[in-house]
Amino acid sequence: MTVTESIPYIEPWLRGTHSDVPAAQRAVLHALELALDDLKKWTADLSDAEVHAHPLGLNSAAFLLRHIARSTDRILTYAEGNQLSAAQFTAYKNEQSGEESKGELLAEVESTLAAAAGRIRALAGADLETVRGVGRKNLPTSVGGAMLHVADHAMRHVGQVITTAKVIKALRG
Repeated sequence: MTVTESIPYIEPWLRGTHSDVPAAQRAVLHALELALDDLKKWTADLSDAEVHAHPLGLNSAAFLLRHIARSTDRILTYAEGNQLSAAQFTAYKNEQSGEESKGELLAEVESTLAAAAGRIRALAGADLETVRGVGRKNLPTSVGGAMLHVADHAMRHVGQVITTAKVIKALRG
């Protein structure tokens, strides 16, 4: 038995993956992989109704899953030097509502994060200090700032999904 076979779970940053990508982008890729791992783990035994619940006034896991996927897309659009499309604005406006199943929500997250990995790889050769503008006000950031915010933002909301899931499980009794 190897060392890795005796460890039940190895976090993405310790798997030795993405060595072909510069360290900053690699860290973002690893954070997105960890986000997906955690989302699958903590929502695994939630029903569709529970995913849409707002226990104790918390955001629903459904909203948070939509938000993780769609905000990742938006932030990377800015990192690439683009402004949001009409479809992205519509998706943003519709994040608060929807009747998707848990499977559909996780599929959206998984698909978006897979696409994000390709977009991050495409930015691997970019100068991280290149100035980018965010939003209609064109607030200043950089390629590196936007990419790192993708990781930070996703993980912040993964934490909220975990909290919501824990509260739901505790309220089950």
